[in-house]
Amino acid sequence: MTITPQIANQLREVHFGGNWTTSCMKEHLADVTWQQSTTKMEGYNTIATLVYHMHYYVCVVLKVLQGEPLNAKDAYSFNHPPIENQQDWEQLLQQVWNESEALATHIEQLPDSILTETFADPKYGTYYRNLPD
Repeated sequence: MTITPQIANQLREVHFGGNWTTSCMKEHLADVTWQQSTTKMEGYNTIATLVYHMHYYVCVVLKVLQGEPLNAKDAYSFNHPPIENQQDWEQLLQQVWNESEALATHIEQLPDSILTETFADPKYGTYYRNLPD
């Protein structure tokens, strides 16, 4: 049994369904309008901001697996592009779904032996620690 395909599957389940919680991002966000996604409540992040924040990490890890250097800053993880209409919101969601699937595909192709190797820099720990599931 290999581990990386299981990690990839768990990532897919969180985004697209089939996990033990019977809950997934795509289903929960399907009926959210752009106005709802950008509605601010004092002291809380918007739905769009939270979606982008979760996805920011997916993008960073994906780029590393595609051979790019780790180039991320926590300060940018809440700075989503402007959402001014339904098309902007749907575009963000489509990007989330596409890049989450791309990351899952890259993860499942990794050999299990990489899981104990350093991820980009020793201060970040191992691949296993940094792969979202």
